[in-house]
Amino acid sequence: MQDKIAAVRENIARVMIGREQVTDLLLAAFLAGGHVLLEDMPGTGKTVLTRAMARSMDVRFGRIQFTPDLLPGDVTGIHFFHQQKGEFVFREGPVFANILLADEINRATPRTQSALLECMAEQQVTVDGETSRLADPFMVIATQNPVETYGCFPLPEAQLDRFLMKLSMGGLTEAQERAMIDRFLTAEPLETLEPVMTREEAIELRRACRQVYVHEDLRTYMVKLVQGTRGASAESLPGTQNGVSPRGTLALLRASQGCAMVRGRDYVTPEDIKDTAAAVLAHRCIGGEGGEREKHILIKQLLSAVPVPTENWSRS
Repeated sequence: MQDKIAAVRENIARVMIGREQVTDLLLAAFLAGGHVLLEDMPGTGKTVLTRAMARSMDVRFGRIQFTPDLLPGDVTGIHFFHQQKGEFVFREGPVFANILLADEINRATPRTQSALLECMAEQQVTVDGETSRLADPFMVIATQNPVETYGCFPLPEAQLDRFLMKLSMGGLTEAQERAMIDRFLTAEPLETLEPVMTREEAIELRRACRQVYVHEDLRTYMVKLVQGTRGASAESLPGTQNGVSPRGTLALLRASQGCAMVRGRDYVTPEDIKDTAAAVLAHRCIGGEGGEREKHILIKQLLSAVPVPTENWSRS
């Protein structure tokens, strides 16, 4: 199945230039069964990356354009009275998809944002007391503009904690931007992408991800990293008021398993943990004086402070 992961990466690379690291982390999150928040300025390729990933898999794709007047029912679906049937019928919302693009999620009000909480945590929707299961696999990829951008509402901590990773697209070099112009000059690569992975293969890969081996010393290493973010004074991370939740500990475990699988291994190494730690932990550090950049710096300082165990990490 490793060739399927490579095929998806190559497919996305036909559209995205210079986004290899973000693509790998996005795929790792998918394999781990998590959701991703992509934050950056408009026009950096967040939506295109999401659509390229969805087109690379033969799964159902849904999209919600979040706006200030969007209502929770526009996300989850509503019950309406069907005149011909003479009864109330449930009309599914766009959340009933395998990969859901929540575009510009922080332009909607907190009430509408919270409509995704149950979906992301329990893979189900409850409307008017009636609960419906969502499709398998299910993944939310939300994009948002920086909070300083006009017309944005900050995501509440409970919402942020539901995202396995928070990623930033970053900029392009001069050579990469020129290559982008050459590629899109006379064609639209996104429109010609064909699926290279079936829904059944995606489900199988997700199950296999849970079986990726994690050495007991690395499990202890992950716990020490998360423990280092906690405490009222957070001496190890003075820029935060509250450390990472237990959900964050499990998120780091799953993300490192997904990262190892993307890299072609059936066991986790310290590098997998280090390379996913900032994306998994930084947005879960609540409050404090610093912003997003400072929290990433503090996580990196913690990675340098906690000793890395030395061992043969494979099963043998």
